[in-house]
Amino acid sequence: MVMRMLKSNGTSVVLCKAVMMLVLIAAVMLLASCRRQEQSGPAVEQPPAPATLTQEDTPAAEEEEMSWQLESSAFEDGANIPIEYTCSGEDVSPPLTWADPPEGTAQLALICDDPDAPAGTWVHWVIYGMPADVRKLPRAVPPEETLTEPVVATQGSNDFRTVGYQGPCPPSGAPHRYFFRLYALSEELELAPNATKADLVAAMEGKVLAEAKLMGKFAR
Repeated sequence: MVMRMLKSNGTSVVLCKAVMMLVLIAAVMLLASCRRQEQSGPAVEQPPAPATLTQEDTPAAEEEEMSWQLESSAFEDGANIPIEYTCSGEDVSPPLTWADPPEGTAQLALICDDPDAPAGTWVHWVIYGMPADVRKLPRAVPPEETLTEPVVATQGSNDFRTVGYQGPCPPSGAPHRYFFRLYALSEELELAPNATKADLVAAMEGKVLAEAKLMGKFAR
C-alpha cells in the first residue's frame, strides 16, 4: 500500500512539473509577441503618392485657356444661330471676333462643324492662312478659295463639297450644335486652297498654341 502511494505521488509530481513547464513556455512566447507588437506599432494606411500635374491641369493653364475667346455679334455662345446664317435663310457666314492670340502666334485657322449630324461630324467651314494680326471675320465672307478682301485667307472645302462657308442645314428634329473653333498656330501652314478639314488638322499637328470656341444651335 505504501509503495503504491509513493508511486502515485511521484507520477503526480512529474505531471505537475510538465504542466508548469508548458505554462512557462506559453507565457514566454506571449511576452515576446507583445514586445514585437509594441516595437512595430499599429498598421497605418499610407496615403497615395500625389499625382504629377501636367501643364494643362494647372490653374495658370486654365486661366490662359479661358482668356482667349471667340464671339459673334449675331448670337451668344450656346444660343440659337439666326436663320440668315443657315440654309433656310441667306446662308452666309456669321460675323466673328476675337481678342489677341497668345504671344508667338504666326497664323490663324478656323473650322466649323456639326457633331450631331446623322452620318457623323459634318464640316461647314474650313478657313486658314489668316495673319496673326487679324481680329475678326466679317459677315458673309465670300466663298472663294483665295481671299485678299475683306481678309487675307485661304478657304478649304466643306462636306457639301463646296468652298467656303455653308451654313446649318440639319434634318427636321432636335437642334444640332455647330462649333466654330479658332486656332492660334506657332507656324505658318504650307497648305494649298481647297483643303479638307482632315488636311488642315494634319497640317496643324504640333503647331496649335491655343484654341477659342463658340457654339450655336439650329433646328428645322
